[in-house]
Amino acid sequence: MKKLKNNLLLLVLALALYFPAMAQSSQNGSEVIGRWDLTIVIEGDDLEDLGLFRHGLMDTDGFPGWLEVKLSGFSTLVGYYVGYEGSARPISEIHYSAETGKYHFTIPPQWMDIEDLDFEFSLENDKLSGFMMLDGHKLQWTGVRAPSLTREKPPVWGNPKNMLDDDMSRWVIPANNQFRMLDGVLVNTKSGGNLVTKEKFEDFKLSIEFRYPEGSNSGIYLRGRYEVQIEDSPAEKTSPVSIGGVYGFIEPAVNAAKKPGEWQSYEITLVGRHVTIVHNGIEVISNRPIPGITGGSLDSKEGTPGPIMIQGDHGPVEFRKFLITPAVN
Repeated sequence: MKKLKNNLLLLVLALALYFPAMAQSSQNGSEVIGRWDLTIVIEGDDLEDLGLFRHGLMDTDGFPGWLEVKLSGFSTLVGYYVGYEGSARPISEIHYSAETGKYHFTIPPQWMDIEDLDFEFSLENDKLSGFMMLDGHKLQWTGVRAPSLTREKPPVWGNPKNMLDDDMSRWVIPANNQFRMLDGVLVNTKSGGNLVTKEKFEDFKLSIEFRYPEGSNSGIYLRGRYEVQIEDSPAEKTSPVSIGGVYGFIEPAVNAAKKPGEWQSYEITLVGRHVTIVHNGIEVISNRPIPGITGGSLDSKEGTPGPIMIQGDHGPVEFRKFLITPAVN
């Protein structure tokens, strides 16, 4: 009998804690907490007015975005946002109206000379829908919860594929292409279009050798969504946007870069969300999860395979080795 009373007491205490928590969740809108893959819809006039083609946008029906909503303290919603360019930007507060069921936040621009970006959205059937005001343009967008990309077992690796041949047959040639094959080396001579593989990949190992001139900037997009930075970064410091990092999300442990004009290497392994990067023989990122897509991504469909993209719209870069080993399970 005593054991039964104790169990009943525990049940009453659990319910007493549960129902206020549920009421608080409904009141502060915390059902939206999590990570979301966004698709932001744009129309023809907006493309030209906002200069989106200049940033290498591939899909003229919209561009990808990413949103994370977190709870700070008991009731304040905060987060991060990634748009079609730049890095993950902090959101100081996401306001929620229990009366209307609407969420709202504003963030300053990053690299563009425009007004603050203003967002309003709602949650229905576990999906987001809303709009953003961007430089006087009202752009509609939708969001779905980002997949976990958890792998139940380690990958089995297939055979490596050489992505470099004289006629660049493994790549989609972009408009304003500046990439050329010269004596077995893939060369981007100046700012132009981004180079994308015809084949899409899920989990893989990527082995590349590259070099760049002083002051140049490029990057490798894993699955077309996660940029590993290639840049002539300051040697005395590291950051989430410096060479060896996953742009805006993961800072390399050390700056392992060589001098501009010298050949360097990356050994990159991507399994689910987890990435390991070995830069010039030094492991600078060790099996870290990538939270979401980075600026300049091809799409936000994280649950699907994607291509490899080389950023060609920033500066000159060369590759003399580009081998990819896909997982076969």
